[in-house]
Amino acid sequence: MHDTSLIMLDYDALSANIDFIKSRLKPGVRLSSVVKGNAYGHGIKQMIPLLQKCGVDHFSVFSATEARAVYEITGSECTIMIMGHIHDDDIEWAIKNQIEFFVFDQERGAIAIEVAKKIKQKARIHVELETGFNRTGFNKKDLLKFIELVKANKEHLQISGVCTHYAGAESVANFVRVKKQINKYNKLCKLLIENGIDTGIRHTACSAAAMAYPKTQMDMVRIGILQYGFWPSKEILIDYLSQSKDATKHDPLTRVITWSSSLMSLKKVKTGDFIGYGTSFLAHHDMRVGIVPVGYSHGYGRALSNQGRVLVNGNRVGVVGMVNMNMMMIDITGIPDVERGTPVILIGEQDNVDISVASFGEMSNQLNYELLTRLPLDIPRIIK
Repeated sequence: MHDTSLIMLDYDALSANIDFIKSRLKPGVRLSSVVKGNAYGHGIKQMIPLLQKCGVDHFSVFSATEARAVYEITGSECTIMIMGHIHDDDIEWAIKNQIEFFVFDQERGAIAIEVAKKIKQKARIHVELETGFNRTGFNKKDLLKFIELVKANKEHLQISGVCTHYAGAESVANFVRVKKQINKYNKLCKLLIENGIDTGIRHTACSAAAMAYPKTQMDMVRIGILQYGFWPSKEILIDYLSQSKDATKHDPLTRVITWSSSLMSLKKVKTGDFIGYGTSFLAHHDMRVGIVPVGYSHGYGRALSNQGRVLVNGNRVGVVGMVNMNMMMIDITGIPDVERGTPVILIGEQDNVDISVASFGEMSNQLNYELLTRLPLDIPRIIK
């Protein structure tokens, strides 16, 4: 059985990206690979072995479900850290398997202690601090209460780390806010130490912060989008290039993912006819149209109707009409040697022409992250 599209994952690109990231880290800083959102749409099942092959031994996930998916591949060889959701009933599984998890409120801390007592095994936790993001994390008042809980239950908790998350390190417009967060983080860490609590490793940096604010690297960085070959924002890329000693000023990252399909059918359309649903696209000349069996149900958003670009025989061509649930039409007028079955590159490179997720993002006002993580789980992923 053949699928309507395929995702190719390039190990050499991933390895080069990891090497580049490590070259930007201070000595001794550990790299945690963020594989939430099904490894940013690339596929946890496929990416974990590749990342291990690159020497990565620490993985950050959002949920217990993702932690289990990673654990089934790595076993106890790697450290797995849950940064977000873990149901109360799953905390016992996490503690038993030495899965580390964030604690950002009194309730989760109390449940972790209760379970740790029951199974006679320490819970490995990371204390998340509220420094200005206003999402999850202890503010000073709540942290003081939590400190008392920790002091009374030291034998049941291992503080593996203390962390926070920056609100917009991707943009220089947030420079002052990020600086304030760093200062607040340091003050809250000092409060923990003054109360006799070992903070374990300190980690605050995501991809953007690790690149733009080197002092945020501390003991560990949590790297997501960079490892897949995408910059968190154009500002971060420009900032890097402006400081690079490389005279060519080239982008050192390489996309790991190529998403491709093929032409299902071809059709001639006369001048004055509309293409697809409604009247969103009018043929101003005689056209040749290709039908691609990929639509919004496959992750190619409707926002890309009449805006998206794909590659056919090394030519960048446009999506015409509305993106359907399972299909879309592309303008192949004047493109030579096109026939039924001709490959169509949705994301990736062909004959030195590139279709990046970033360009989609700019056209549809969506972020790289959102487009990647919308790629369905059931698209076959093949390792190059």
